[in-house]
Amino acid sequence: MRLDLNEGALGPSPKAIKALSSMSSKIHTYPTESTSGLVEAIGVRYGINDPSRIVLGCGSDELIRMLTQAYLEPGDEAIHTQYGFLQFPIATKIAGGVPVSAPDNHYTASVDAILECISSRTKIVFLANPNNPTGTYLSNNELRRLRVELPSRVLLVLDAAYAEYVQMHDYTAGIDLVEQTDNTVMLRTFSKMYAMAGLRLGWAYCSDDIAATLYAVKPPYSVNALSLPAGVAAVNDLKFQKKSLSHNAIWLPWLQNEFKKLGMKPYSSVTNFFIIRLPKQAREYLVKRGIIVRSMSDYGKKEFIRISVGLEDDNRAVIAAMVDFFNQIEVRTQDLSL
Repeated sequence: MRLDLNEGALGPSPKAIKALSSMSSKIHTYPTESTSGLVEAIGVRYGINDPSRIVLGCGSDELIRMLTQAYLEPGDEAIHTQYGFLQFPIATKIAGGVPVSAPDNHYTASVDAILECISSRTKIVFLANPNNPTGTYLSNNELRRLRVELPSRVLLVLDAAYAEYVQMHDYTAGIDLVEQTDNTVMLRTFSKMYAMAGLRLGWAYCSDDIAATLYAVKPPYSVNALSLPAGVAAVNDLKFQKKSLSHNAIWLPWLQNEFKKLGMKPYSSVTNFFIIRLPKQAREYLVKRGIIVRSMSDYGKKEFIRISVGLEDDNRAVIAAMVDFFNQIEVRTQDLSL
């Protein structure tokens, strides 16, 4: 079972599947974003009054690369956080820029550390909020402080891919900051809560000027014809969104509590995944049981894994595997190699 990519546990909305099926006889035609109604549906769902400032993309990954292509010259710097989304430094390098890593504070982004990294060459600050892969977040007040203290020439890009899962009252995805400033971009995706990762659909909300710049570098027909009606159906299906959120609200704490019962310490998360430090033998045992989780070795933390919330049977299978593992070895977690 795959619990390594943070995919929506319940799959897509039935209405999205139906909309997708209705396009089967039309895949010979090019997609028409302007008449699909998707940006208008997004605007209604998220309270955005001017949907013309919404730019669709082939996943948020494409939008990240469009931003670096448009706003970075060779040698320009783009700041990302220590345990932030890996696409930020990758896209920066592809554009000829220099990625700069700002140290985290206990696996949470630090506004002070980001500000200390600002130089005359800084053009973009990338911030995943909530953060992937750690599941932590910055509050609305901290985001505002970051925007206020950043030079106006620096573009702040907020990747809110997991915003739909957050239940904290002091959180903002960034829509308000986009509307109050001219140099902030918010990115969202249909890959997580909407469970449409295979269709590669994302969107950006930004100022008119930034939207125009993105359209100037945006490839033609980058959003496929199937994802457009499916996206409209998914964003309008509030009942299914509530069901997905309820599922996560039950099983995220359940998984974490079960790990705690086994003597381990999962890190808190506001998303549909969390990180946990596991002994090497335990990580290998999960693989033997056919359970795929995400290693954090790319961040220099090979003793950590990121695990996504799955269906009930998936979640119970993970804990059953860990119970079997510790029963077999009959030693304390701290006695095992990390």
